[in-house]
Amino acid sequence: MKFCRPRLRFSGGCLLAILATITAIPVIAETPNFGTFNLSANFNPAQGTVQGFTGGSYSLSAISNRDRDQKACIGFADPNPDHIMVLENDFSQLTIKVDSNNTDTTLLIQGPDQNTIRCGDDTGKRKDASVSDRNWKRGTYRIWVGTFNSGVKRDYTLAVEQL
Repeated sequence: MKFCRPRLRFSGGCLLAILATITAIPVIAETPNFGTFNLSANFNPAQGTVQGFTGGSYSLSAISNRDRDQKACIGFADPNPDHIMVLENDFSQLTIKVDSNNTDTTLLIQGPDQNTIRCGDDTGKRKDASVSDRNWKRGTYRIWVGTFNSGVKRDYTLAVEQL
């Protein structure tokens, strides 16, 4: 196998290989569209309620096709996370719900280790997305609220509930 060697100029093959590697890695920004919120044990429900709107054309499946429970990660959002949630404690159970007046929203939550992904789509008979799961470790979570179709703008309220 031939390796690229440092030179004053790149050969076409080396430059192409470097560009292919850079563009294949999804870029996940740290700056949220609608801010950061912190939650500690026994938080007040108002502390876990934030608002925003959808509208991106970035496929959430570019972050992950499936979550840790093998649920499909679908929808379109902005490449930046909509919210950053900082858990100051471990939580045994949390539910994160989107309320967009029953429009077709999706949800992707990336855990502190960036490998733990949780995804949600419809909630029962409602089109609003939610994720209810166990073992939430303290740390920083990136949250994307998407829509089933690209570029659709919907106002929403996101609520985190401690069970």
